Amino acid sequence: MTIKVGDRLPDAQLRVMTEEGPQVKTTDEIFKGKKVALFAVPGAYTGTCHKMHLPSIFLNAYAMKDKGVDTIAIVSVNDAFVMNAWKRDTDQRDEAVFLADGNAEFTKSIGMEMDGSGFGLGTRSLRYSMLVEDGVVKTLNLEPNPGKVEVSGGETLLGQL
Repeated sequence: MTIKVGDRLPDAQLRVMTEEGPQVKTTDEIFKGKKVALFAVPGAYTGTCHKMHLPSIFLNAYAMKDKGVDTIAIVSVNDAFVMNAWKRDTDQRDEAVFLADGNAEFTKSIGMEMDGSGFGLGTRSLRYSMLVEDGVVKTLNLEPNPGKVEVSGGETLLGQL
């Protein structure tokens, strides 16, 4: 079942890199009592994700936070080491939390997985953005073509705040 506006995010575990190594973060820890701008990408460092989606997020990060967003989170079906390197290479102002969904558990639990095996990518996430308030989806912008950023970028979500 694909998640929709009004649904509560399911209990799931994601990983973040810390100085002690990869650590588990539950959806409760990430979303409870917070307004979170969540952006999902098919893969760290891939062309569209790296050159189009992430810049759209960071160009609008201050404005999103000015409109009440507590956390900007980026999730991908990659491991915590890759997500940490991607954060290091792109998030110069430390504006976002990079969430690793290495086994696609979160992605599958909300029905947002896609089969990228034809491109050698295995299971990946569809490209989307959502505003989540206290664990409940308030807006959802699912990209019809995962190779483009037309409705899931930072400017779209900012306009919905």
